[in-house]
Amino acid sequence: MEAYGGRAPETFSDPVPDMVKQFVVYLYRHIRERNIREIFSMYDVSFAKLSERFFKTTSWPPVHMIADLVDGDHVFCLLYKEMYYRHLYATTQPTLEQRCESWDNYVNLFRVLLQSHVNMQLPNGWLWDMVDEFIYQFQSFAQYRGKLAQKSPHELELLKKCDGVWDLQGVLHYLQGLIDKSGVAQELASDDAQRRFCETEGYEGHSSNVLRTMGYFSLIGLLRVHCLLGEYETALKALGPIQPFKTGNLLTPKVAGANIALYYYTGFSYLMLQRYLDAARAFNIILNYINRVKAYHQRSAQYDQILKKNEQMYALLAVTTSLCPASQRNIDESVANTLKEKYNEKMQRIQRGLEGVVDELFTYSCPKFVAATPPRLDNLTVNSNQEAYRQQFRGFMSFVDQQRQLPVLKQFLKLYTTISLPKLAGLMDTDEAAVKEQLRVLEGTSQCKTWSGQGDAAAGSMQSAADVEVSVSKDADSGAELISVEEVNAPRSKGNEFILRHITKFQEIVRDLNSPALAGTARTAGVAAY
Repeated sequence: MEAYGGRAPETFSDPVPDMVKQFVVYLYRHIRERNIREIFSMYDVSFAKLSERFFKTTSWPPVHMIADLVDGDHVFCLLYKEMYYRHLYATTQPTLEQRCESWDNYVNLFRVLLQSHVNMQLPNGWLWDMVDEFIYQFQSFAQYRGKLAQKSPHELELLKKCDGVWDLQGVLHYLQGLIDKSGVAQELASDDAQRRFCETEGYEGHSSNVLRTMGYFSLIGLLRVHCLLGEYETALKALGPIQPFKTGNLLTPKVAGANIALYYYTGFSYLMLQRYLDAARAFNIILNYINRVKAYHQRSAQYDQILKKNEQMYALLAVTTSLCPASQRNIDESVANTLKEKYNEKMQRIQRGLEGVVDELFTYSCPKFVAATPPRLDNLTVNSNQEAYRQQFRGFMSFVDQQRQLPVLKQFLKLYTTISLPKLAGLMDTDEAAVKEQLRVLEGTSQCKTWSGQGDAAAGSMQSAADVEVSVSKDADSGAELISVEEVNAPRSKGNEFILRHITKFQEIVRDLNSPALAGTARTAGVAAY
């Protein structure tokens, strides 16, 4: 079959190297023996080394060439093919046929998990990678399918036959199926249950961890999919019992890729919902985490992607704190200093009301959105990827444009405790009606919904997000409208709060240092291109 969307990878025609045969045999043996430590080492280290040595520009041997080595074990062959296609996506441009085959393999693998009794145990890093790669390939197929103008008539004809491949409803169905079958949402209904799950890392004696841990990671998977669709409220609700701000109850810090995905998509969703205080808090948590663990990933394939996500989230934090200066109270000093080093000049330009800066930061740091419905194959001029992006960009910029002049307004207001409306209009070189409109916008942004410690990630109550408060009254003598101004300063931390915060940080550092994630999450393709 010809390549669709790029050059086809070289077919594997050479004999299987002996070292690869040994890898397959020993991996199969360790899975049967439930030797988690050895499975993780072979998956995370050996697979990458063999890929670099033998298959840097080619695919791994197809499954039929190694099946006899494992007695044709059906489940192992599905797991092998999952690794096979992940490596193929990481090193080549997959053909349409290969995209379809990978989808079929995921469907067969998930059906085994959902319809059979699975008694094996696998490393959590591998289980996260399955969920992560599943969504990445869905996203990749949506991006590939959306560029119809670049397709030949033959490719378009083949696409018509693949209408059920990487279908959105199918992706949501399997993620939700893993959640429902695992019962993880009900299991983690209480804080105590979440802490136990975190402490045991999903392992319960000799029982299998596969379904319940994949169910847990599928909650984050649903967050990501709905965020890619622009359904931000639904994305936050999809997390169910996972509460990002209760960091002590989370399994994700032990799997770096899962933790980064959780906070990137949570923080982005909060930003798009104008929940600036929560967005800043989410970005602060994960940026601190990356700063602590990135050194341990320098030799891993995902290191460059970790650094990229780090830069993207600093860009999003720059936007967040520029739109809502009060959100700075939710970030630590170290994060604030790094933010200033990276984006101080751009943040100053935003404060001056200059256009183009927020647009640039959003475009750089937003996820690759996908359309909820496939493109019509008879309309080749439409790029559904660009349309999905433009729709989210327009929605974001609509409320940014409303607030564009607020930094200038605040600069004048902070010079006074009381100022008349005509005088303020003169200083701003505009008319009184425009100033009144800006004051209304300022009042509307003075509060935002914020998570208050109860409920799911979408829950919350209205809290002050103002750095300056104003009130308008009539002057008794002149009849002119007077504006009273009061700056709102972030409350200073008391000594005991300072100590408690650093104790919590120390505990997080110790937990991260003891985490298997520091050896690198098992993903040959790296952290997904979110």
